[in-house]
Amino acid sequence: MRPYIFFLLAVVTLGVGVVHAQDNSLNGPWKMTVRQPADNWTQLDFPDAEWTEAMGGFGSPGTPGARISTQWRTKDIWLRRTVNVDAIPATPALYLHHDEDAEVYLNGKKIATFTGYTSDYFVHKLDDAAVKAIKKGDNLLAVHCKQTTGGQFIDVHLIDANQVPELPAPITPTDPFKSALITQWGAEVTADNAWQEYPRPQMVRSSWTNLNGNWNYAITKQDEPQPTSWSGKILVPFCIESKLSGVQRLLNANETLWYERSFEANSTDGRRTLLHFEAVDYECHIYVNGQEVGSHTGGNTPFTVDATRAVRPGSNQLVVKVHDTTAGSQLRGKQTLYPEGIWYTRVSGIWQTVWLEEVPSVYLTDVSITTDAAAGTISIKPKRNKDNVGGQFEVVVKDGSQVVAESDVAMSVAAADGLTIKLDSPKLWSPTSPHLYDLELRWTDDSGKVLDQVTSYAGIRSVGKVQDADGHWRFTLNGEILFHWGPLDQGWWPDGLLTPPSDEAMRFDVQYLQDAGFNMIRKHIKVEPRRYYYHCDKMGMLVWQDQVSGGRGPKWTRLDPNPSDAKWSNADHRQYLAEFEEMVDSLENHPSIVVWVPFNEAWGQHRTVESGEWIAQRDPSRLVNIASGGNFWPVGDVVDEHRYPHPGFPFDPQRYADYIKVMGEFGGHGWAVKGHLWDANRDNWGYGGLPQSAEEYKQRYLESIRLLKELKGQGIAAGVYTQTTDVEGEINGLMTYDRKVLKLPAAELKQIHQGLVP
Repeated sequence: MRPYIFFLLAVVTLGVGVVHAQDNSLNGPWKMTVRQPADNWTQLDFPDAEWTEAMGGFGSPGTPGARISTQWRTKDIWLRRTVNVDAIPATPALYLHHDEDAEVYLNGKKIATFTGYTSDYFVHKLDDAAVKAIKKGDNLLAVHCKQTTGGQFIDVHLIDANQVPELPAPITPTDPFKSALITQWGAEVTADNAWQEYPRPQMVRSSWTNLNGNWNYAITKQDEPQPTSWSGKILVPFCIESKLSGVQRLLNANETLWYERSFEANSTDGRRTLLHFEAVDYECHIYVNGQEVGSHTGGNTPFTVDATRAVRPGSNQLVVKVHDTTAGSQLRGKQTLYPEGIWYTRVSGIWQTVWLEEVPSVYLTDVSITTDAAAGTISIKPKRNKDNVGGQFEVVVKDGSQVVAESDVAMSVAAADGLTIKLDSPKLWSPTSPHLYDLELRWTDDSGKVLDQVTSYAGIRSVGKVQDADGHWRFTLNGEILFHWGPLDQGWWPDGLLTPPSDEAMRFDVQYLQDAGFNMIRKHIKVEPRRYYYHCDKMGMLVWQDQVSGGRGPKWTRLDPNPSDAKWSNADHRQYLAEFEEMVDSLENHPSIVVWVPFNEAWGQHRTVESGEWIAQRDPSRLVNIASGGNFWPVGDVVDEHRYPHPGFPFDPQRYADYIKVMGEFGGHGWAVKGHLWDANRDNWGYGGLPQSAEEYKQRYLESIRLLKELKGQGIAAGVYTQTTDVEGEINGLMTYDRKVLKLPAAELKQIHQGLVP
């Protein structure tokens, strides 16, 4: 998704009194607004109770010389603060840094005007008329700053020019932006009903314990030991920054987040106790009864810890320690320390389901499932916790309640190639007929005793590509050409952030898109809970799955020749691949996923050819879109252009002759729906500027689809429209962020989309 450039204002920080030594009170608090106030806003008796209280300075990260406590995202800001003066300074002055135009008032009188911008603080001595505005006691300092281009910052202090103060460090924010938005599902969430569904649909055991609900939490400095008391309750699996967590607190880089709860264990002799974490962002350590039983690095994928050695019968204490910098080479997707534009609120800690299983001493850890539509086969390879235990692996395939196939001869669990079962007249999986077969998988010893058993499912389908009659490469599914048509889907929520408020909420999004005539979703820079892909499997929705991005990127040259890669260390690249493989391991059995997307728009793009060759070898059953909209290298199967607001493609019949050509992002038409904005007091935006009416918004969408249909005829094999929903300051969704307003109803969209897909 293309970055959107904001023009941010300078921040004004006003001092309390004339302070000669470093004093944290210089930061504020202020009263601020970003909406035009009444004309008398500079007067002492102006009612500012409804203005926001915030600490200075105010501005945008990266502005030279800025010391920002509060982010400011609009083109204007108005500030008021009471300044107490014990004695009139000998040489009254303002000490300020502005970017850009600023007006300063004292007790209703304009005392200074500044144009342009500065890159550091300077002293401005007040003239005689301005000095006369100062009085002993309380003084009202008021500031208006206006920005037109570049970064922004303003910070103003009333000082004695002969004694310039040492300014304190800016206040490190602890509160995220708190929006009033909530979804209908979020409003129904309680500690008793939060994510109670079985989290791993493709490998199900009947016995398990859900550990979601209220946990104890505390925040300490990073180097401090486990706390002995707790700050309160946090609702797992919602991250600490989210509304649904019940906390809404930012976790800073020098802090550690701790979780604590108890769980019951039977601790039956010979059985293992497994703790499953569907996702914890970013580095975590797991303790049971004071003993560390495991750790994990990577914020987007499931992992399992065997806690058997520390578990005792009855009640057990579980503690999770989390550190998350949201910076550096860490793969973090759209999360940022300073939300603006296309970058959103950071997410820290547990943000997907936590659960417990008691399993046999020897057990299946995973299964790998592949299918072949032409051959009508399902191939299954089991993975197990112990390699030195023999036995047999048996498979039963069911269509509903009817057994349609089963392994004729049990396969040794040690067999390298797995077991393949052929079905007579198989029902193939596709968007129009998403047929799934149920699987019963058993591991037995040589006497026939069942060691472990799980249930799963498979959709028989094959993904490929073919040249059409005009020589254009096209996607195929089960040997038939299929145009991929879907939205860019970020999967963010106003109440849960990265965590959907419920399973039902996820299904709502997919159902709306399917009803609108889309047959594909590009899951953008996020890995969803595994149940999301289960619903796509059941409903028949294709998925392009992005790898989560992060770290340094090269110069973005898009599809130009001679691209460049960012330089990454071997350690950072190994971590990138480790997290990539964890994602593939957890999702590879889902028939809905048809394309892997390793990089997007050069974000963290490095060792492109090596990474593309790795994923193509790791999973030859799917296609690879190596760099959606990014620096194109000749690897994988797809060449992908991003263009806003309307689609277009730089056709080069020689350079792209061997690749499927796709319109990987376009559109982004924005429409603001009053009462459904994440933050009404910011410059909400869409690509190409905002339309003046709902009708103009619709006409822009119609024009983009018309152009896409033309491109399809010229050889484009897929289109991705930005996007499913509004997300924070982006108001370019087909739905509002809270999913309460459909800007374009599904039935109307389906009519518009006719001719793109069957």
